[in-house]
Amino acid sequence: MSTESTPSGTAPRTLAEDLRRRDDASLGALLAARPDLLSPVPHDISQLATRAGTRASVVRALEHLDRFALQAAEALAVTAEPASYATLHGLLAGDDGDAAVTAALPGVVARLRAQALVWGAEDRLRLVRTARELLTPSPQHPSPTGLGPTVAEATAGMSPGRLQDILRGAGLPSTHDPVSAVAELTALFEDRERMPRLLDEAPADALDVLGRLVWGPPYGQVTHHPAPYVRWLLDRGLLLPAAVGTVVLPREAALYLRAGRAHRETQPVAPAVETARAHDPAVVDAAAAGQAYTALGTVEELLKEWEEGGPAALRAGGLSVRDLKRTAAALGTGGPEAGFWVELAYAAGLLATDGQAEERYAATPEYDEWLERPAAARWAQLAAAWLAATRTPGLIGGQDAKGRALNALGPGLDRTASPEVRQRVLALLAALPAGSAADPDSLLARLRWERPPRGTSAGAPPRPASEQRAPAQPDAGAAWSSQAPRTGPERPSDPRSRLAEWTLAEAELLGVTGRGALSSHGRALVEGDAPAPAAGPTAGASAPRPHDSASDAPRPPFAPPTPAELAVRAAGAARVLAPLLPEPLDHVLLQADLTAVAPGPLQRPLADLLDVAAEVESKGGATVYRFTAGSVRRALDAGRSATDLHAFLAAHSRTPVPQPLAYLIDDVARRHGHLRVGGAGSYVRCDDDGVLNEIMADTRSGSLRLRRLAPTVLASQADPNTLLEGLRSLGFAPSAESADGDVLITRALAHRTPPRAAPAPVHEGPPAPDAALMAAALRAIRAGDDAATVTLKPAAAGAPPLPSGQLPRTSNAETLATMQAAVMTGEALWIGYVNAEGAASQRVIAPVRVEGGFVTAYDHTADEVRTYPLHRITGVAELADS
Repeated sequence: MSTESTPSGTAPRTLAEDLRRRDDASLGALLAARPDLLSPVPHDISQLATRAGTRASVVRALEHLDRFALQAAEALAVTAEPASYATLHGLLAGDDGDAAVTAALPGVVARLRAQALVWGAEDRLRLVRTARELLTPSPQHPSPTGLGPTVAEATAGMSPGRLQDILRGAGLPSTHDPVSAVAELTALFEDRERMPRLLDEAPADALDVLGRLVWGPPYGQVTHHPAPYVRWLLDRGLLLPAAVGTVVLPREAALYLRAGRAHRETQPVAPAVETARAHDPAVVDAAAAGQAYTALGTVEELLKEWEEGGPAALRAGGLSVRDLKRTAAALGTGGPEAGFWVELAYAAGLLATDGQAEERYAATPEYDEWLERPAAARWAQLAAAWLAATRTPGLIGGQDAKGRALNALGPGLDRTASPEVRQRVLALLAALPAGSAADPDSLLARLRWERPPRGTSAGAPPRPASEQRAPAQPDAGAAWSSQAPRTGPERPSDPRSRLAEWTLAEAELLGVTGRGALSSHGRALVEGDAPAPAAGPTAGASAPRPHDSASDAPRPPFAPPTPAELAVRAAGAARVLAPLLPEPLDHVLLQADLTAVAPGPLQRPLADLLDVAAEVESKGGATVYRFTAGSVRRALDAGRSATDLHAFLAAHSRTPVPQPLAYLIDDVARRHGHLRVGGAGSYVRCDDDGVLNEIMADTRSGSLRLRRLAPTVLASQADPNTLLEGLRSLGFAPSAESADGDVLITRALAHRTPPRAAPAPVHEGPPAPDAALMAAALRAIRAGDDAATVTLKPAAAGAPPLPSGQLPRTSNAETLATMQAAVMTGEALWIGYVNAEGAASQRVIAPVRVEGGFVTAYDHTADEVRTYPLHRITGVAELADS
């Protein structure tokens, strides 16, 4: 059976014919670069071509082109099609030529063709129709090239007499019809010999007008009585009417004035990422490792702060501004930084809502497992979650498209480009020599080249203010003004640039970078087991390079890694980071001023005890804890005895236990539990009635509403917890007791959510297909195309072949007889089939068995054996011998 609808020696007439001639490797590259074409899998090549030309798919493909590839597409959109390669080269390189364009253009054309945005032979290049509609200049949608309509388009509604007047004004002979008149004027503007002579006669002010319109916008306004130099341009067709009071510079004339260039400045080479500062790599690693450990401590501190149940979730989801400020104060950071830590813990699956009627945020069970892992593994989990997350903490505090506030942990923070931008920023840093910090402006310029911001000119980067030419002020004689004067914009605030700036700041906070340079463990996170790039100004992506050719891997090198790849990279980063982190210590230095100095990170049991028995006084390279009566009482409430505290501190102190600390512990323990509080309402009992007399005499106890029930018992209307806190505020050390009179040990109850999975990243469109899906999709498309393009036997001798584009129609008896004959002869048949959902399709099958109202056959379309009900087969036809 034939798989091509045109002879192989002729040029393809449609995109479908062009795709049909490609091999599986080329089609696979197309589907990998544009995975939306596989959702669902097309039935055949024709459906694939149709889907590749839809507006949504073309817009997505154009958004993923770099600046030079987009410039090439824009150049094809402003020239007549089909265009030759030489014409495209001239539009990009200009009349004087450009060696960089010459070197890079073959790769760009190959890439555009590989992505089915351009098709056809070298001398007949065609832009996909939808892309041409999107990129062609129009008054409503100006082209980034700054070009206006052609002479033919601008004169479409002009009277024949006016056309002849313009020809005479330009020194051209009259013609017999408007078509030839337009052709003569177009030929004049494209003639490199006659145009200089015409412009030599132009007034100086007329040339100034052309100079202001030549790079766009090409439209200007005139009055009913234009100045003489404007009239000179109108009479020669160098300005043509576009609307009432509006004129336009024709595209052919503009291209001549631009020396043939479609863009003011072509950018075939990616701008280099410059080095801002160079540091010793060891210093960078040390700084990044220190910040990585700080990041671990901050996340632990955050979740300890919410140990008994964090702040309530808003009804619409997320954290209130007030609660975020409280969290920031507890962490000792600013609001934006606190939002980053909260979102990081959420992305890593350590934080979630508890699912109760009044939802609150709390740690997940995963947090307890995370605490038990080595420090390097804990950091790697945080870094991997950050790299893959689509949630963007930098948006916190802003507003969405409807003006609603964007809160931490709330909806609306997902940005599908975030993982790609993070990966690309780190990859560009990895391409610099080790220890080098990138210049942020050059880094952003590189990113804007790789993905030009939507809605900005892809052909002309922002011009310096010194190059801006202000339009002439209108006066009564001239009556002329430029329609849209340019203003030199400041640094663009496009989304990808903001994402890149946030990435640099977050990478420094997390310890992926140190002093602005990528660390060794950060490099392992980005590159995995890949070797580090060679040092030097031309290493990797930091140096200018010509455009990648179409032979590159379909998946771009800066695409976000798959979850499996990220897990391997995170494990490698943990191995690199582990030797850089300080070993946890099993000792502190106790001092006579009731403080303990931890000269580094502490082992978990020691850190847990100090968190209960002391207060953190200061942090830094060393943490200072202070013992107070309240902190010691808290340890006693948690079940520790004075003997336990003395023994534990003596075992974990490099200095003897100071006498003041020993006295403090003994004194608090002596008074601890002397008063007992239970629930009646509540009561206080004490064997020493003098203590109770002291409480009753204290005027500050009035709010507790105490009354004496017995010499050693007081009753209160307050609940036990309130009574406990009230007595402690009076300087006493009461303890709670049960109904049986036993002392209650009060430990802080860790509030945990039910098991929760980390939030899944929100991807843009379908994910890239894996190898198995790609192979199956290619097999199905090829088989479906075979079924759609087969040649059928004629119904009778001498009759023309049956059309293959329609479902065959035969009676039930004819279908059954043909099926039974094919079982005996082993021939393949073409059938029409309607499934249970009513979807009709064409299939090529080789029947194996017919019985019980079903046919079992090998389906060439699906490449598998299937069983079909005979009543769902609309008809059957035999295939031609060819």
